Amino acid sequence: MLGDLNKAQLLDFLNQQVIGRLGCSNDGETYVVPINYVYRANAIYAHSGNGKKIDMMRANPKVCFLIDEIVNTFNWKSAIIQGTFSELHGETRQQAMQGIIHKIMPLTSKPTQEPSHGINPAEHDNLIVYKIEFSSISGKYESHDDEA
Repeated sequence: MLGDLNKAQLLDFLNQQVIGRLGCSNDGETYVVPINYVYRANAIYAHSGNGKKIDMMRANPKVCFLIDEIVNTFNWKSAIIQGTFSELHGETRQQAMQGIIHKIMPLTSKPTQEPSHGINPAEHDNLIVYKIEFSSISGKYESHDDEA
C-alpha cells in the first residue's frame, strides 16, 4: 500500500529519527548534507561549525529537510519539510543544544571516543546552533506488511 503520512504519523516519525538531510541553495548552487537534529514545537534544531551550509543558509534562509526510513524497496517512509533557517543565541541556543545532546548522546556507544561531527574540538565554543521553522511538511509511505 502506498499512502500519505497523517500529521500524527509525521510528528512521531520526526521524533523517532535523529539524522536527516538538509538542503539549501544560493547563487544557483544546491547543497544537501546529513545532519543530526532534534524536533521540538514545529521546528528542527541542529548545530554546525562555520562552513558552506551555514554560509548558504545565511544568504538564503529558505531550506528543505528530508528524513526517511528505508527497510527495502517496498517498505519505506519519508517526510519533507520546507522551512526557514535562523540562528539561535542566549538561553534559546543553550536549551536547543541541551536537547540535541540529550537526543544524540544515548545513541553513542563510547561518547568520549566519538567523532566531533566534522567540527574541530577547539571550535566547539563557536558552534552555530540553529533552527528550521516549518512552513510545510508532508510525507509518504509504502508498506506491504499485511500481505501474505
